[in-house]
Amino acid sequence: MASRQKGQLLRQSSGSKMALREKILDIYDDFFQGKDPSRGNPNFWDELFLLKANVQYIEKLMGNKAPDQLVKLKDNINMLFYHCVMTLKEDHPIRVVNAIQTLCALIRGVHKRTLADHGFDVINILIGFDSAEMIMQSLVERLSLILSGVYSVSLKNLTLRLLLVLSSATDNVSHNTLLEYLMINSVFESILQILANPSSRFNHGYEAVLLLTILVNYRKYESANPYIVKLSILDDELALNGLGCVISQTLADYNSQFKATQDEPVSGGWFSAFSSIVGSMFIADPSGAGQPGVKPDNSILLALYEAVHLNRNFITVLSHNHTGANLPSSTPADTAVPPSPPAVPSAAQTLHQPPGPSSQENPTNILVTFLSYCSMVMQDVRDPARQHNTKLCLIILTCIAEDQYANSFLHDANLTFRVPLYRAPMRHRKQPGEAVNASRPLACALLDLMVEFIMSHMMKNLPLELYNKCLGVVHRILCYQKKCRVRLQYPWKEIWTALISLLKYVMSNESVLSSSFDIFELACKVVNLFNLFITYGDTFLPTPSSYDELYYELIRMHQVFDNLYSMALRHSTNNGDYKVTANKLTSALVNIRAIINHFTPKIDSWSAANKLSALTEDQVLEVVRTNYDTLTLKLQDSLDQYERYAEKPRESAFFTQLVRSIIVEFRKNVSVTNLEQQSVLQEFSMIQ
Repeated sequence: MASRQKGQLLRQSSGSKMALREKILDIYDDFFQGKDPSRGNPNFWDELFLLKANVQYIEKLMGNKAPDQLVKLKDNINMLFYHCVMTLKEDHPIRVVNAIQTLCALIRGVHKRTLADHGFDVINILIGFDSAEMIMQSLVERLSLILSGVYSVSLKNLTLRLLLVLSSATDNVSHNTLLEYLMINSVFESILQILANPSSRFNHGYEAVLLLTILVNYRKYESANPYIVKLSILDDELALNGLGCVISQTLADYNSQFKATQDEPVSGGWFSAFSSIVGSMFIADPSGAGQPGVKPDNSILLALYEAVHLNRNFITVLSHNHTGANLPSSTPADTAVPPSPPAVPSAAQTLHQPPGPSSQENPTNILVTFLSYCSMVMQDVRDPARQHNTKLCLIILTCIAEDQYANSFLHDANLTFRVPLYRAPMRHRKQPGEAVNASRPLACALLDLMVEFIMSHMMKNLPLELYNKCLGVVHRILCYQKKCRVRLQYPWKEIWTALISLLKYVMSNESVLSSSFDIFELACKVVNLFNLFITYGDTFLPTPSSYDELYYELIRMHQVFDNLYSMALRHSTNNGDYKVTANKLTSALVNIRAIINHFTPKIDSWSAANKLSALTEDQVLEVVRTNYDTLTLKLQDSLDQYERYAEKPRESAFFTQLVRSIIVEFRKNVSVTNLEQQSVLQEFSMIQ
């Protein structure tokens, strides 16, 4: 039986055995030489799909054909594709597996050719225009049935792999014309079923989320995408929670692996460790090796973005507690322990990031896991891939900071968490590590994260876009606090110190930075955050003394603001490129300068009256408190207003390129001839 199915031919030469050649390779040769090996054999197709598919050979044959040769072979390719689809309707598992493998090979093989340059269409070559709609409808319906039915883990993995191969066939997802049939015949409901069921989610969740993410991005700026519509109105709590679990677990796996790399002992002894500390300067070197560790996963982060951006109901999922991987919080978990691992690893396990050590005793939620993830991936933005990953993190945080419900959860004093935040190495502190914080509202951890970003990325190639987004997150959080009069118990001096440090850095590197971007626009954002504190701080700062401390910091660091004003005034009067924004900055500084000019003489006078050469902080604060009444400030408009985030058109190019990189990475890492094929065939052979 095995000999007949394998169809192997033994050839001998000079008394020695040569390599065995499978019979199916001869059949493939016939197909791609324009012959019809099925002619005259009514059982041909039944027998063909009992033979193990050799997808590499199919791809090789198609790759060796010139585009015009593939056009001539259209009828044979159409016939093979059609019979693969018809075979999927059978109950014979080996035939179904081999048919799926063959479909993967045909799709990949055709798309490896530069079809667009030769004026013929993928659909016509693969399926044929006349019958494409009917065949693709039949294919998608059958694949959906397998995903939602009672089938083996391995077969479902293989089915998802086919859908992913189909969806990732072109670098630019919007150029993939085959996806039109997945728009007409949706697999959205099948994906939801996978996510809603704990067992199937554990086995197939990563692939299901990746597939959904790619489909959501198909022509999202050009036409109505049904996956966007369905995701935006989805209110199935089980499915949304399932989506959140997959995202959270993947990020938690990354966190665990990153922590493991940080915990590894330093080789080379104390001198090596000391050299490492000294070499990690406060002002980062733009050229240099990236942070060691595992590679961030853009696809799962993009899935989180799409869920947060499109679906208001998903915001509630962010706050749901669940057990995570080594990320502590102070509230109990409410989800069950995942089922036993599958016999066949999923793509997430075998091809991306294998799960880290599982820990069920530490409850957490998606936001805790995500904030911890951000602190790790943001440590080094010199590498373009990590910079894009960091940008996506900041965009997600922007969407969260704009949402009313998310903010109410972030600031709820009754919901507190300990969030492990990792810090980059800098010369003014010891080796990086986990910042141990008390259990606090998540808004505190978010602000800590923004402070850390501001302080640790002042380098010659200043990542301006990331700084703008970081400051935007802080601004949105303050606007919410002002609007709802939320008094967050937070050490605000850390924010003020970070903002002043950024201003000092910009001024000290004016000539270098101004040649690359408008430093006055950045400075305006920083100054207006101070203006927000000055104008509305009494509505959200936790105590009156916090407001006093703000004034103390402005007075203490008056030289920074004096120099900033002088720099802005110089550029506003020299008709340079930045005249408009420099003038805008001088106007923004009016209240800060009024505070400095009002209190400084009074402090000097009090010091002289008491014959003191230097005052303590408490003495300065006393002067401030007794002289508020005579201070006159100018009311500034729109300090608590911001432009709401919109993906189109500003970020369209970024997301188009991001999806492209995800697809390229998937194609590079995923081979359809992997462990799953072997395991499926072994599994079904044992059943028979």
